[in-house]
Amino acid sequence: MTRVSEEKNGMKVQVIEQTLANGLTVCLIPRPGFQQTFAMFTTKYGSIDNEFVKGDEQIRVPDGIAHFLEHKMFEDEEKEVFSQFAEHGASVNAFTTFDQTAYYFSGTSDLKENINILLDFVQKVYLTDENVEKEKGIIAQEIRMGDDNPDRKVFMDLLSAMYSAHPVRIDIAGSVESIQKIDRATLLQCYQTFYHPSNMILVISGGFDPDEVLSWIRENQSAKHFDPPAHLDRVYPFEPVKPNVNLQKAQLPVSLSRCLIGWKETHLPQENEDLMRQELLTGLVLDTLFGKTNLFYEELLRDGLIDKGFSWEYELTYQYGYTVIGGNAPQPEKLVERVKQYVVKATERGIPAEDFARAQKKAIGRFMMSLDQVSSIVRAYTTYRLRHADYLATVDVLQSLTLDDAEARLREHLREEQMVVSMVLQKSASA
Repeated sequence: MTRVSEEKNGMKVQVIEQTLANGLTVCLIPRPGFQQTFAMFTTKYGSIDNEFVKGDEQIRVPDGIAHFLEHKMFEDEEKEVFSQFAEHGASVNAFTTFDQTAYYFSGTSDLKENINILLDFVQKVYLTDENVEKEKGIIAQEIRMGDDNPDRKVFMDLLSAMYSAHPVRIDIAGSVESIQKIDRATLLQCYQTFYHPSNMILVISGGFDPDEVLSWIRENQSAKHFDPPAHLDRVYPFEPVKPNVNLQKAQLPVSLSRCLIGWKETHLPQENEDLMRQELLTGLVLDTLFGKTNLFYEELLRDGLIDKGFSWEYELTYQYGYTVIGGNAPQPEKLVERVKQYVVKATERGIPAEDFARAQKKAIGRFMMSLDQVSSIVRAYTTYRLRHADYLATVDVLQSLTLDDAEARLREHLREEQMVVSMVLQKSASA
């Protein structure tokens, strides 16, 4: 299947999308004239997928196993994966989120070789009892370092304040205790379940001939055998609408306190087309209220309640959603009170039309800029595609949103009963 998205300024983005015989979805986004190519091979498998039904068996695995498996995928009994890419002028890396694990490379030459290396190392796993045990120590150290990181601490405490049951409240890496329960057999079981081609997507963008690249991918995949995928259902616990607690406080030896303010989403999309619309609409609301061109931001900065690192974020899936604002906060209690008062007033008075229009134009501009960055377009296209949404429909969706839509979303989402606060405060020398 080939699609062409045509923007109003005359820019065209072509996407060639095919599903191979083994179930792998391939999306090619050629950008003529670009020197760099960015490729990402992603499985719809993240840290929240710790309970599932495979066939007729219900399975619960230790927290942190998706991230653990990501680490192990780079182990090769013959030659280090990083060296294989380096020999062909490419850099490689990976990441695990709540709902996906991705492996990617960036390079300007030897595209066929690098695509083959990417496909081959992700579609083969080398696990031994010895290398699994060794990895536990490495990841345990990573977790301990994260526990001492104030930014990570304040964020994870916020999610555990919002969520009482859903595994989004659990650190992606798991805990020192949970990873000790991971063994070779469990890793192999998760790999065979979630790394099947039918649960994966390969997205590539850059200056290449799409027909040629597609032929390379078909050749690589046809040489491999994959058993038919077993029936798979992900199991998530019931999550109450209300937040778990309204306030989390922790102390760390930091020079500046951190404060995050969040709102737990009550309206989770049921239809595919609703997800992108709600995400973009909420983003416009947050930008009009908390963006760096807003008067409120300038007032907080002037009064010393925030610094220039203050930001907002909105995350939405079919399973969970939340807004987060904040950052460094010399006086976190005062910041929380100011935000509370401001949101109440904004809800009462509505959103100024000129602010909404400005946010709409900014969002369209950000999208257009992303089309000139192959890494940005691949990451965004992948995330939306895994959530059954079309990233290239962004401008059409943004232009369809109205001021009335934004004000309704503000009243629906930023309600005080859904608000939670997480603080990491300065630990005194005597504490």
